[in-house]
Amino acid sequence: MPAERGVVLRGTGGVWVVRTAGGETRESALRGRLKQPAQIKLAVGDDVVVEPQGGDTVWAIVEILPRRSVLARRAPGGGHGERVVAANVDQVIVVFAAAQPEPHLRMLDRFLVVAEANELDAQVVVNKIDLAGLEATRARFADYPRAGYVVHFASVRTGEGLDALRESLAGRTSAVSGPSGVGKSSLLNALYPGLDLRVGAVSEAVNKGRHTTVGAWLHPLPDGGFVADTPGLREVGFWGLTPAILGTCFPEFRPWREHCRFADCTHRMEPGCAVRAAVERGEISAARYDSYTRLFAELTHDS
Repeated sequence: MPAERGVVLRGTGGVWVVRTAGGETRESALRGRLKQPAQIKLAVGDDVVVEPQGGDTVWAIVEILPRRSVLARRAPGGGHGERVVAANVDQVIVVFAAAQPEPHLRMLDRFLVVAEANELDAQVVVNKIDLAGLEATRARFADYPRAGYVVHFASVRTGEGLDALRESLAGRTSAVSGPSGVGKSSLLNALYPGLDLRVGAVSEAVNKGRHTTVGAWLHPLPDGGFVADTPGLREVGFWGLTPAILGTCFPEFRPWREHCRFADCTHRMEPGCAVRAAVERGEISAARYDSYTRLFAELTHDS
């Protein structure tokens, strides 16, 4: 059989499941030379070439094709290496809950900065609006449409917002991320019942979800495109992000940055800062600006 091109759907124990252009799945092992330290580390979403090895049931990944994008973060546990969550992603869908667990908007800002730093489009989904009410939830998350983000208000229980979200996923490769317990897997199951993702309850003792997704898993969608269900992240570490470029990761800063007196303005204490002036006038959210200053301090400390 000839070599085939495909996309990596998932991997565990050295076995990678590759979906070919024809829709077949091939359980494949990584060829030895691709395991060398200098080689790109294979990730879910990678486009690859597979070849049969001694029959039509044993396959090997013989080439990892160039990536058009990555969703990467710092390795967990205080590490300083890069962890590629998914490759060849078109957009990041960040899911938070209106309640249970209580949303921490500074954490949402971290997820959005990770997407912006990876030069990926991002959308926000606020799930479980049936628990908090649509009007109150819209008010709580009002800073994000103001910043330029598409925000979906959804409920798996009532079905509200699911049609618009499904439309935004069609034909694209999307990474779905967010904290544990916000209902990512339940949301995807409601959108695409055939996925049958494992769902875990929220622990009332700690108000955090138990991890039910153990590794990124790329799912082909019936209406075209793919969705990567990623593990819930208790921490979001930045990789390759410096204080100097953090301001570019807040889209609401962009109309003002070029009007700052200094080209290298950090938007913190310099005179003539147009971004800070916009905050004082209420044209930029004070809460979002506070997230920026906290993240700037964190990055300065880590660098």
